[in-house]
Amino acid sequence: MAAEQIAYTAKEFSPAVPEWLNKGDNAWQMTAATLVGIQSMPGLVILYASIVKKKWAVNSAFMALYAFAAVLICWVLLCYRMAFGDELLPFWGKGAPALGQKYLRGRAKVPESKHRGYNDVDDITEPLYPMATLVYFQFTFAAITLILLAGSVLGRMNIGAWMAFVPLWLIFSYTVGAFSLWGGGFLYHWGVIDYSGGYVIHLSSGIAGLTAAYWVGPRLKCDRERFPPNNVLLMLAGAGLLWMGWSGFNGGAPYAANIDSSIAVLNTNVCAATSLLVWTSLDVVFFGKPSVVGAVQGMMTGLACITPGAGLVQSWAAIVMGMLSGSIPWVSMMVLHKKCSLLQK
Repeated sequence: MAAEQIAYTAKEFSPAVPEWLNKGDNAWQMTAATLVGIQSMPGLVILYASIVKKKWAVNSAFMALYAFAAVLICWVLLCYRMAFGDELLPFWGKGAPALGQKYLRGRAKVPESKHRGYNDVDDITEPLYPMATLVYFQFTFAAITLILLAGSVLGRMNIGAWMAFVPLWLIFSYTVGAFSLWGGGFLYHWGVIDYSGGYVIHLSSGIAGLTAAYWVGPRLKCDRERFPPNNVLLMLAGAGLLWMGWSGFNGGAPYAANIDSSIAVLNTNVCAATSLLVWTSLDVVFFGKPSVVGAVQGMMTGLACITPGAGLVQSWAAIVMGMLSGSIPWVSMMVLHKKCSLLQK
């Protein structure tokens, strides 16, 4: 069949191509969502399985795999509209399924953009793609939050407990943070800005991971003293998928294929590269040789650091942020941590 017989021109519309649909924005948003999904599956699945001891590899990989699937089902059944739906409380939305065809085919709405416009009428930003795209994009953010949290309890948490923990934390913690900021809740109205997940994802998963690690308890002493990765090459492969996927993480935050998304992608990679190089340089200066695990850690701290402002800061500032994210965590992990260990002994 000839291409012109199956393609739609600018003046032809079908139920699948409504007048408001921008194919470029929709294609980029679905691509960005896929990139974020790749960060988790297979990115963090591979990274977790390879960075821990061999005896924990399968358990660690399965924790990430299970979380990805469980979050998706909870998300479409209840949690998307708890995080991005109509207000129930200043920090929580009204939970409801996001599965109806009428709902998913409708034009997407960004609840945090709601404001009082002319003639006292509420205005809200509506991206040029369907709600189904936005539901999936936001799911990938929720999924990676739980999987990042899993990194705090690798090798110390029973898989059965993790299976119960994932839906409970998603419902009672993640949706609260997401609605408070991105859903138009009280933090948004206070003027708090979180470009792409610095609070909603990284701060919340970090604090939850620290709390979970505290209550689960430490690993055995023999496991704490020596903790080498079981497969360095696979660890690098997982880290690479995480890095490349972050372009969708921050590049998709403007909800459109625009200049802001281009700047965000560039800043993301500049900060990550700077942080990696600073961390590696400090390893060479103080320990006489670079560390591949240290390089991965520097990359990840750089990616996390730039996320809250990837599309808001200038590119020279991304370099400065990379220098800070590669040095401050290095000092805390390589200097202060060792000093604290010596004091405990």
